[in-house]
Amino acid sequence: MPFIRHAIPTLLIAAALLLAWQGYCRLAEVSPLVLPAPSDVLAALWMDRARLALHLLATVKVTLVGFTLSMVFAFVTSVVLHFTPWLRRGAMPLLVASQTIPIVALAPLMVLWFGFGLLPKVLLVILVTFFPMLLSLLSGYGRLPAAYRDQLISMGAGPLTVFRRATLPVARPLFLAGLRISATYAVVATIFAEYAGARQGLGIYILSAKNNFRADLVLAAVAVSAALTLLLLGLLQLADRLTGRRFRGGDDVAG
Repeated sequence: MPFIRHAIPTLLIAAALLLAWQGYCRLAEVSPLVLPAPSDVLAALWMDRARLALHLLATVKVTLVGFTLSMVFAFVTSVVLHFTPWLRRGAMPLLVASQTIPIVALAPLMVLWFGFGLLPKVLLVILVTFFPMLLSLLSGYGRLPAAYRDQLISMGAGPLTVFRRATLPVARPLFLAGLRISATYAVVATIFAEYAGARQGLGIYILSAKNNFRADLVLAAVAVSAALTLLLLGLLQLADRLTGRRFRGGDDVAG
């Protein structure tokens, strides 16, 4: 299968890095308190799997809710800005400026304003992932050739028909690229929001393990968060393949 062939180099490199890490820890006799070996991390993950699973479920919930809402908001906002160029010119500088706010300052404020529940963490995920998706959509809309758009209009197609039949399919590749970028941000933003203030989640788990000088548990949580990000990216890749045939014409138009 093509997927397996493409994954083999990645797996080989990852295995080599893990073996080098394991060998260094054992040969140099590094203290597990400083740098636990991969085998120690795996053992800690297995021993604490029940508690780690509970925190993982909390992180997954926030990530999926925040990412889904962000995707909806980004699409709706992109449509509004696409059909109102004057609003786009006025709003884009403000949207760009919103990305300059450090997440390290924003997360505690969200907890202060909205408490320790689901809302502040979801809002933080939306704020972090919204702009890449919005920008990718707006950039994708601009890929529709003017000649193709004019041809559809000359055939009697209205603005909504042109948007639905041509603009959206053309924007699809860039939108998927924005989704992949935002997916990595979503998991990081969720964990950071939990780290700033939450009752459950990988962020709280990492904070607790750090305070107890359990580097093995910290790295176990990091491994789980990385696996969660890869799973989310894999689901996006699967969605891309399942919907690719329907929107294949958009790539031809953009090309």
